Amino acid sequence: MKELSLLLLLVLLLPVAAMAHLEGSITGTVVQEGTLAPLQGVSISLKDPARTAQTDALGRYRFDNLAAGANTLEVAHLGFARQVVAVMVQEDQTTALRITLLAAPVALSEVNITAQQPEEQQLLSSLDMQLRPIRNSQEMLRLVPGLFIGQHAGGGKAEQIFLRGFDLDHGTDIRLSVDGMPVNMVSHAHGQGYADLHFVIPELVQAVDFGKGPYHAEQGNLATAGYVNLRTRTSLDSSMVKLELGQYDTYRAVGLFNLLGQRGKEKQQSAYLASEYSFTNGYFDNPQHFNRLNLLGKYHTHLSPTTRFTLTASTFYSRWNHSGQIPDRAVASGLIGFFGSIDPNEGGETSRSNLNAELVTVTPGNNVIKHQLFYSNYNFELYSNFTFFLEDPENGDQIRQKEGRHLFGYNGSFTNNSTLGSKALSSTIGLNYRHDVTSGSELSHSLNRTQTLEQYQLGNINELNAGLYVEETLQISPRFTASAGARLDVFRNQYEDLLQSPATTAVATAAIVSPKLNLTYTPSTQLQLYLKSGKGFHSNDTRVVVPQQGREILPAAYGSDLGFIWKPVPRLLLNVAAWYLWLEQEFVYVGDAGVVEPSGQSRRRGLDLSARYQLNRYLYADLDVSAARPQALGEAEGENYLPLAPTFTSVGGLSLQQWKRFSGSLRYRYMADRPANEDNSIVAEGYFVSDLQVNYSYSRHQLGLSVENLFNTRWKETQFATESRLQYEARPVEEIHFTPGAPFYARLSWAYKW
Repeated sequence: MKELSLLLLLVLLLPVAAMAHLEGSITGTVVQEGTLAPLQGVSISLKDPARTAQTDALGRYRFDNLAAGANTLEVAHLGFARQVVAVMVQEDQTTALRITLLAAPVALSEVNITAQQPEEQQLLSSLDMQLRPIRNSQEMLRLVPGLFIGQHAGGGKAEQIFLRGFDLDHGTDIRLSVDGMPVNMVSHAHGQGYADLHFVIPELVQAVDFGKGPYHAEQGNLATAGYVNLRTRTSLDSSMVKLELGQYDTYRAVGLFNLLGQRGKEKQQSAYLASEYSFTNGYFDNPQHFNRLNLLGKYHTHLSPTTRFTLTASTFYSRWNHSGQIPDRAVASGLIGFFGSIDPNEGGETSRSNLNAELVTVTPGNNVIKHQLFYSNYNFELYSNFTFFLEDPENGDQIRQKEGRHLFGYNGSFTNNSTLGSKALSSTIGLNYRHDVTSGSELSHSLNRTQTLEQYQLGNINELNAGLYVEETLQISPRFTASAGARLDVFRNQYEDLLQSPATTAVATAAIVSPKLNLTYTPSTQLQLYLKSGKGFHSNDTRVVVPQQGREILPAAYGSDLGFIWKPVPRLLLNVAAWYLWLEQEFVYVGDAGVVEPSGQSRRRGLDLSARYQLNRYLYADLDVSAARPQALGEAEGENYLPLAPTFTSVGGLSLQQWKRFSGSLRYRYMADRPANEDNSIVAEGYFVSDLQVNYSYSRHQLGLSVENLFNTRWKETQFATESRLQYEARPVEEIHFTPGAPFYARLSWAYKW
């Protein structure tokens, strides 16, 4: 009887064993034609059984537990031709398949919404990158729907940024990075979070990753309104030289040089050098004498089939004059023109040199390990005069803000891709380390950029931020995905006050935990619903927190988004989100010092709408609308406005692609009137400005025409409510001080590729 039972058990197990032997796998990489560079985020659909996957950082994909026999893969990626690939799954074997995608015109009808990539904002970013010509590195930020920038120092200083009801100054509540290397400077001489992107050569930017709100565990300090990461090209399709000539003595030259060519592709290596030089006198009455030089070198190789290494080195230098912010009354009285200046000696000088090393490995178990080391040497010197003769009627109120800085750090993560039962599970643990050491962080009263009259602040800053985060993403069903995460950030702030005799040193420490929870529901390839929630924070300036023994170093922000991305018809893509953000401590601009200081609590509520529509094979339309209601909490009604916080913005336009060798765009941007002070008694005027870009390509050449402010609108690009006194005034006046926006400004370009 015992032998019969064993025999029956053996008979029952044989079919199971046989079926197990029939299972196989499909794996491989997806690369771009020409460069053979791996493509990340490619959507791959398996026919039988119906499954989908996204390629990883090395362009790899994998399907396991497949029945032996014929099958089909459908491969789709924005800006590339869709491919259908037949594949034979072998019994007990892994079938390796490399797929090469060919570039093709963007077709919105082929864009699918997938549960495997529940990040609607990256879909918009990928689409816009394909369609909208880019003129300079700061305009890369305008690819973030609802984000506005403004320049108020002649093009040399970092731009002022606006997003989701925030006047972010130069980066107080938005985290900016390039290839994962931080751009924001904490405890900066000109203000917390100062983020200067001018070291980026725009022709090298391949993608813009962004997210709004404090919902991403890998993003730490300053990522309250959101984050933006610019990704530069790993390799070049070809070498190129480009020359630009424009009004107001504007010249620009760009060179991109592919060093390894076809020989490098065959070895899965690439190396290139890039350079950029810019000069302009600008449209101001006081010539800018603006100079900028950028140099960059990048090397990329595959150390093994599953490991890639990238090394980037760059250096940047800029020097300029600027006309500052001028008062309304000076223009109205005829004292100066609309493009004039009160203090013609404002200006600055800055430089930054970077080294960035990245190592990415995909293990046999399909886990991803990332390591990044970065270093920056940074110098900054800025002369400004915001109040003219308010404090010093004889010499004026010019100030100097100056610092030298060493910034170094590490980013690392380990991602395990596995299953929980039959559910796909992705688990990530990561570490961020950043260390800023400044020398001679200075705020001084100066005269004519040559003489120091009084030193207000002088010291050395040593600031450390270490962060540890975990994130779990579980695909609960083919339609429903949940992502939960948390991060711990620890800060150590040290300030050495060199104006004390002898010099004194003080230290403060603090820590904060930031949980996140994001849910997405994707009922079809035309609709995805999402709910995001999270806690974030921004750090305060070391010089502010150390005297307070560490209190209020890390004020928290709590936010949530409820929205959807929808394709109601094949050629229309919509993204709508209602959002909320509560901030424990607001930053407020202080005009007489030219810095930002912490203030009270605030609340913001708003609605974002983005629409992308393809009119025909060549013509595309886009629209972004953002409405916000920012409020200071704890203040009386009517006195609770947040100065300069935008309440309504809109951006849109038409883009033309590959029509009889022509491409280009016609775009507008609109910002409504907004309060300039707490009781709205002073109003910053809104504006509506249009820009034009036209390109004509033939053979290896491209001719371009770029026009800013096509209809020559008179507008104020940046505005502040500032109390100032002109030299012969008896009393100070508080009113709008502004930097004029560009008038009609045309530039021609010629590019040659080989």
